[in-house]
Amino acid sequence: MSWLFGVNKPPPPGEEPPLIPGSPGGGDQGGGDSGGKDDTGDGKTAPVWRSFDPSGLERAAKAARELEKSHHSKEALEMARMQETTKQLEQQRKIKEFEANIEGMKLDKTRVEQEEKRKTLAAETQQHQQRAQYQDQLARKRYDDQLTQQRHMNEDNLAKQEESVRKQEAMKRGTIEYQAELQHKNEMKRLEAELRGKAQIERENKDIRLEKIRVKAAEQRETVLQSIKTAGSILGAGFNAFISDWDKISATAAGLTLLALGVYTAKYGTGVGARYIEARLGKPSLVRDTSRLSVFGTVRHPVQTFRKMFVNYEDSLQGIILKPSLETRLQEVSKATANTKKNKGLYRNLLFYGPPGTGKTMFAKSLAKHSGMDYGIMTGGDIVPMGKEGVTAMHKVFDWAETSRRGLLLFVDEADAFLRKRNQEKMSEDLRSTLNAFLYRTGESSRKFMLVLASNQPDQFDWAINDRLDEMVEFDLPSLEERVRLVRQYFEEHVLKPATTGSRAGRLKIANFDFNVKCRQIAEVTEGLSGREISKIAIAWQASAYGSPDGVLTEEMMDERVQEAVRQHKQKIEWHSTELPGETTASNTTTQKNRDSVLKRTQDNKSKKG
Repeated sequence: MSWLFGVNKPPPPGEEPPLIPGSPGGGDQGGGDSGGKDDTGDGKTAPVWRSFDPSGLERAAKAARELEKSHHSKEALEMARMQETTKQLEQQRKIKEFEANIEGMKLDKTRVEQEEKRKTLAAETQQHQQRAQYQDQLARKRYDDQLTQQRHMNEDNLAKQEESVRKQEAMKRGTIEYQAELQHKNEMKRLEAELRGKAQIERENKDIRLEKIRVKAAEQRETVLQSIKTAGSILGAGFNAFISDWDKISATAAGLTLLALGVYTAKYGTGVGARYIEARLGKPSLVRDTSRLSVFGTVRHPVQTFRKMFVNYEDSLQGIILKPSLETRLQEVSKATANTKKNKGLYRNLLFYGPPGTGKTMFAKSLAKHSGMDYGIMTGGDIVPMGKEGVTAMHKVFDWAETSRRGLLLFVDEADAFLRKRNQEKMSEDLRSTLNAFLYRTGESSRKFMLVLASNQPDQFDWAINDRLDEMVEFDLPSLEERVRLVRQYFEEHVLKPATTGSRAGRLKIANFDFNVKCRQIAEVTEGLSGREISKIAIAWQASAYGSPDGVLTEEMMDERVQEAVRQHKQKIEWHSTELPGETTASNTTTQKNRDSVLKRTQDNKSKKG
């Protein structure tokens, strides 16, 4: 209520305030605050009474009188009292806060002292640890120095011991060598004395020994002469008696003649009989596989022989998947061959050419079985290393073929291995002779056997071989539809059949997927692969299933095997493409010329027969 009493109010102009003595402590009594202080010129604080306004008392008295007259006097006093109480409480709160700050400062001081003590203890502990570590390092170093000194001492002692042992060994070796030298000298002296004694004895007994040798030789010579005289007299008496008796001479001559005749007859008769038996009962060494029944084969495999006798092949293309146009042509060839056998006509020689694995050998076997003929399979690679025996082996094959009662289809696989052009310098004389023997035996059409050649390089054939071919059939790689059928057939053969037959424990299992869609996808991916390569993919599926932990063939396993087969096929194509371009062009040109020539001759033969 400083406004009421006029404190801190500037005095009116021209009027100086009265002098009031200040408090001893220079406090702020009378409601004065920092505003009641003033600085004098000499740096001392101005007294409070200088700023006191006397008119404030008048105004206060006037206000008090007005307040007494007012209706709200009591409320004003009560409010003033409450303000003073509030100020007192505020002052007490500040005192308590100050006391709390003092206590906090004491706690902070205690905490700082404790922290300093802890740091001091930690520093002392670290110092103690460092001192202990340093002492330990000193102890270890001292121990290592002791060990090093001890090791040096041991090494010195060991070196001294080794030196002592070497000296002892040297002394011992020297002693032994000296003893050996003395012994050697004594032995040499003893041997020298013995040899001198023996030489003296030999010189003294030389005449006696020579006399003994001469007497022994004379006795032996006399004995040999007497033996010769006795044997001569006996042989002469016997020969004279034999010559004088003509009956003995005639009997001896007849016996020798009969003996020579028996030896000659047995030798050649055995050879003829062996060849006859081999032609009738066995098979030549060049024939790898045959359907002809033999005594030895029947004895070894009676069940298989019995089955072959009662199997009827109605379709020559059963199990063989080819292009429709090729199937139609092969059906015509099959019917023509079967009718030729029934009517005992002349068989026609065929050439199957095309990439490997396209079904040439399979159809040749099926053609023979469908026609009711026997078949024999040989390969040209077996003839090349035979050398001089190739001619004999070739004649044996054709002799054996002519003894077949049902007719024989002789299938020669890889025929270009030995039926190549004779004007090549690389062909040996033995192989040339074998080729001439083959040409001699196939010069005319036969009613006993039918010749079917298979080759991947027909342009390598000799011209005389092309002249003996009546028809050529090309086996090309399968198209998309044929690949679909091949994949389905080999999947059923190598996967479905093992999965549905046999014991349940060892059966192959197949995951759940649509194989018809999968078959089409695999056929699209395997473009350029032959039927044999597709069958190997199916066999690889079977092996993968058997090799898996649960024995289940999954779609991923099939895709992995197919991709591997396609990659290998591309690698083979790259290897094959490394052939020289000139050789490839010449080979293709020659092949086309041979095809045109053979086709022309075939048409001429048909027109002549017609």
